[in-house]
Amino acid sequence: MNSALASPLIMTGIGLFFGVVLAVAYRLLKVEEDPRIDQTEDMLPGTNCGACGEPGCRAFAEELIQGNIEPSKCTVAPKDEIEEIADLLGVDAGEQVKQVARLHCAGGKAEAWQIAEYRGFDSCRAAATVSGGGKGCSWGCLGLADCAIACTFGAITMNHNGLPVVDPEKCTACEDCVVACPKDLFKIHAMDEHLFVQCNAPLEGEAITSLCRSACDGCGKCAADADTGLIEMVDNLPLLHYQSGGKESPKATWRCPTEAIIWLDGGQFDDKNRNITEGQKRYAQLH
Repeated sequence: MNSALASPLIMTGIGLFFGVVLAVAYRLLKVEEDPRIDQTEDMLPGTNCGACGEPGCRAFAEELIQGNIEPSKCTVAPKDEIEEIADLLGVDAGEQVKQVARLHCAGGKAEAWQIAEYRGFDSCRAAATVSGGGKGCSWGCLGLADCAIACTFGAITMNHNGLPVVDPEKCTACEDCVVACPKDLFKIHAMDEHLFVQCNAPLEGEAITSLCRSACDGCGKCAADADTGLIEMVDNLPLLHYQSGGKESPKATWRCPTEAIIWLDGGQFDDKNRNITEGQKRYAQLH
């Protein structure tokens, strides 16, 4: 046989042989996938945000089918859709306290001193590389909206004071803002964690209050007024032990001279969270 014809025929034969082997192997080794995975994935939001702890909605659906996770772990889907998924799988939807992103800073334009003017790209990350961004408090929010840009759910807007405001209804706790912030000011908190510290600066006394009127001065009054074990002063900042500590109470905020620790009932920077009754004012004055 002509060698010019033999080579293509041999290659074709080898290709056909391996094609048959692969086809047979596919049929023999094929793992049947539970059709409910596709059904469940179609019922999920499809945002692939990762707030549930899985890399995407497909992976979350697979974990649901295997019974390794509860439907309520999806914080994006509304409650009625979570119930539908639970009904489809014949499982309990589970209870999940809504998680939201909170900003550990209240030092906006009106509270924090600006010691230098930053001129460059409108980016917190870029500004942070130039002497910390120009703020006197090098731990504070720079207000250039990296977090708002990173949020694909439109849950973050910048207020008139240059601080990002998170809408709890839209927030999915996906942590995109956590990653975007160069100052590590965003943390994910449960909505039923009401006591919250709006400061991240480790200085104390006038060393920090001379830079920001909303900064924690490390006085420790909140820890003294809270239930035993709830608040611990660490690096001049209140550290809250939500799970292992005592019961939360607004009383821990009443004597704070700078409102660095507040009681949250909803969104951060809401006016209703700043209201202090006359009785509370008298308590603060007397103590």
